Amino acid sequence: MAVQEKDLQTTPEQANEPLLSVRDLKKYYPITGGFLGRVRGHVRAVDGVSFDVMPGETLSLVGESGCGKTTTGRTILRLEEPTSGQVIFEGRDITKLRPAQMRKVRRDMQIIFQDPYASLDPRMPVGETIAEPLAVHGVPAQQRNKRVAELLQVVGLHPRDARRYPHEFSGGQRQRIGIARALALNPKLIVADEPVSALDVSIQSQIINLLIELQKEFKLTYLFIAHNLAVVRHISDRIAVMYLGKMAELTDAETLFIRPAHPYTQALLSAIPIPNPELKRERIILQGDVPSPANPPSGCRFHTRCPIARDICRTQEPAWREVEPGHWVACHFAEQVLAQGKKVVGAS
Repeated sequence: MAVQEKDLQTTPEQANEPLLSVRDLKKYYPITGGFLGRVRGHVRAVDGVSFDVMPGETLSLVGESGCGKTTTGRTILRLEEPTSGQVIFEGRDITKLRPAQMRKVRRDMQIIFQDPYASLDPRMPVGETIAEPLAVHGVPAQQRNKRVAELLQVVGLHPRDARRYPHEFSGGQRQRIGIARALALNPKLIVADEPVSALDVSIQSQIINLLIELQKEFKLTYLFIAHNLAVVRHISDRIAVMYLGKMAELTDAETLFIRPAHPYTQALLSAIPIPNPELKRERIILQGDVPSPANPPSGCRFHTRCPIARDICRTQEPAWREVEPGHWVACHFAEQVLAQGKKVVGAS
């Protein structure tokens, strides 16, 4: 089943203020050790991330496993408490809200988890799982039952499925149940945390098509997290590439695939298979392993694997800057990469 092309035209809503603004967000995990369990260092899972998400758009966060994209999503929702930074939702910094205040905000911010089976309670009928957020927010039982029936139909299941248990469904159907649960409270923002990575390729496109249709119907805004650029191509308005806790590149989806300005983005794109066997693409092989976020490299964090790294990359961290309208990059040589349309060749 083919993936639908998302309509990338800017809506009037998208010309207004961001629904979500993330500013210098950091999430560090302490490393303890020794007899007294003292803090000996920190894992810098998210280390100064900033971006905006406009109403009605899909911003995708992409990067290798361990780059911090899932932690970013969970910290935005305050499923993880941020170390520092701001998460501004509808003009209000939610990092400063007390639990009772945050509970009200959660009506408008929901999550779709990566593993559809692990996110469902195997002891509960799926109808009760979908209705759980409604019950938490005081919706009467009769209204909950009606809403569950509606949601099951919306995601392509039958209302009678509410009485069945998670093990009776396929992986794709379980993810549809997870989507229904996320929609229960009519949220404005949904963080989709790798929602198709645990599914067969044939099912992935069905779920992505469903998410595109739901976005149009309910005017949803998505923060879509994935490790595969090919997966997010058709659902994204803009794409942000993360590496080792930091932003590497951010621009609209079309520009990213045609004119990447960061060597890391180029490497990720070169790994995408081409359906036409007659077409050839130069594969960029990154040498070495991803460094530890507990001990990140100095300067540019990508320099240890970058094919164009020079002395300045090893000593100076590149600024997060706009190299052309709407195109943000953290690379000392972004302009040269854009001008040449390929990786910069030069001595270290």
